[in-house]
Amino acid sequence: MKRWKFWLGLLLSAGFLFLALRGLGIQEVWEPLQEAEYWWILPGVVVYFIGVGIRAWRWHFLLRPIKQISAPAMFPVVAIGYMGNNIYPVRAGEVLAAVVLKRREDVPVSASLATIIVERVFDGVVMLSFIFLNLPRLAGMTTSSGFVGNIQTLALWGSGAFFGALTVFLTAAMFPRKAERILSWLVEHLLPERYQEKVMGIIIRFLQGLESLRSPHEALIVYLVSVVIWLLETGKYWFVMQAFPMEVGFLALMMMNGIVNLATLIPSAPGYVGTFDAPGIAVLVAYGIARGTAAGYILVLHIALWLPITALGAYFMIREGIRWREAQAEVREEDPGLDLEG
Repeated sequence: MKRWKFWLGLLLSAGFLFLALRGLGIQEVWEPLQEAEYWWILPGVVVYFIGVGIRAWRWHFLLRPIKQISAPAMFPVVAIGYMGNNIYPVRAGEVLAAVVLKRREDVPVSASLATIIVERVFDGVVMLSFIFLNLPRLAGMTTSSGFVGNIQTLALWGSGAFFGALTVFLTAAMFPRKAERILSWLVEHLLPERYQEKVMGIIIRFLQGLESLRSPHEALIVYLVSVVIWLLETGKYWFVMQAFPMEVGFLALMMMNGIVNLATLIPSAPGYVGTFDAPGIAVLVAYGIARGTAAGYILVLHIALWLPITALGAYFMIREGIRWREAQAEVREEDPGLDLEG
């Protein structure tokens, strides 16, 4: 029962893969794969890793109120987190990165996770911005791809969720004492007494992790840096596209980037199998790309996104000398409510 999320993820991945590949013959995908000019992947990887470096700077910026840690020192931790998300279930890389940071810099796991959650909320806002830029074009599309008709609904519901979360975090950051009093009242009235002290300790460390958002200026910096990060990732989409006999505009790739990354929030097998691929193919088909070519491109793009950062993160994790079970034990020791296995 403890691993039900893992099995649910496998089931959903299988369903998404079925939707992505149904009706496609092997030859339809194989031909564009044979003709692809794979050297285009190399500049795409370079651009992507520049984005990872900027992610390290963003995390360094968010952590400043807790501890000054240089961006270069954050880079291996970010890579380990990506690797964990790619090979372990339920996005466990986020917690794994927080554990590594605690080992290296003695930053509490709860405080690190607060900054990571803030990053993900800003990422979601940027993804939705990319989608909204293309909504007029999207409204004129008619396709049987299976996903495009629901993208506007996804964008509207997603906007409510991400902007709502952002509002809560910004309010808690700007009024920390009031937020602490409200949360303390809730803990006192909703939880048994034996859990209250531990939970309040986690909440206080979490609120400490939000300190970098106490001014609109700093929140704007985080948002603009997030836009740059995702534009660079879209640049990788563009470079990989050059390897294939297909062409869509950069704005279309921005929208696809937004859609596939929002879709990866759906539980899936490790590496976002299926949840990345099916909506990516659907968007390209909606733009008039042949399904076989779209499937070949998405397959190569997915591997190009997954493999380099996973290999680098595994190297850093080995060098760090941390094992998966050790990380789980450290999480349970500091915050029993957190779980690397979901």
